Amino acid sequence: MRVLVSGGAGFIGSHLCDRLLADRHEVVALDNLSTGRAENLQHLRGCRSFRLLIHDVCEPFKECRGFDAVFSLASPASPKDYLDRPIETLLAGSVGTRNMLEVARKDAAVFVQASTSESYGDPLVHPQPETYWGNVNPVGPRAVYDESKRFAEALTMAYHDRYGLETRLARLFNTYGPRMKADDGRVLPGFLVQALRGEPLTVFGDGLQTRSFCYVSDTIEGLMRLAVSSEPSPVNIGSPREVTVLELARKVQRLAETECGILRLPLPQDDPRRRQPDIGKARRVLDWEPQVSLDDGLRKALDWFRTALG
Repeated sequence: MRVLVSGGAGFIGSHLCDRLLADRHEVVALDNLSTGRAENLQHLRGCRSFRLLIHDVCEPFKECRGFDAVFSLASPASPKDYLDRPIETLLAGSVGTRNMLEVARKDAAVFVQASTSESYGDPLVHPQPETYWGNVNPVGPRAVYDESKRFAEALTMAYHDRYGLETRLARLFNTYGPRMKADDGRVLPGFLVQALRGEPLTVFGDGLQTRSFCYVSDTIEGLMRLAVSSEPSPVNIGSPREVTVLELARKVQRLAETECGILRLPLPQDDPRRRQPDIGKARRVLDWEPQVSLDDGLRKALDWFRTALG
């Protein structure tokens, strides 16, 4: 296939490009490098089946056509990035998503929208099934990301309903692994970097809030299976294993063999108290569930950050 990946220089996008190329597809990656990094794709230089185009998805894309699939991943995704770029985040989810949908519509391509567990906000239902509508503060500090992804989902379904476009919606839960930015504001890279530097790990609030972490190779496998499925409505892609932030901090310290302590800070506004996907639908529809354990994934991520930090 010929595949377009917006946000292709980002953390997840770059791993998706690797997988598509490994499966012998031709890949065109779009990225304006505002939060993505060209070095994430440096190893693909000289690959004849790959092109990186510096392009903002909020601008119409007309440079090339003939795609069989379009993966829409372009958006600031970490709290630091989307809080620094609130308007750009909202536009990426709205204007940017529509521009990618138009590419898919004109080429009759399969369209895969990368959404997020943030669609559920601070959930009142646990674990979160795809049928849950969420508990999102539409004017809070996190809303620029939450609502941009919720709008992207609604727009994708509108194209499916009006034009009969083959669409897929993936709600991704806390993906982690190599190529995450050390300073992106998410809890796991923050813990890994602090542990490797011998610094106290920053825990917000009482540390009893939970997350469910999915190693990047498992997330990519879920996206690939979703793309070739016939399921147009949202599918959770994430690990069903729930862990408290405090438990995660102690696990990282143990694996990094450090006793650097804990630094406690106030919990940010609207920070979700619990986050765990119900992946029953992914098991039924995609025959998918995570294969990499949290301990194994953390070891791989630690090794990568250890090399990246020098």
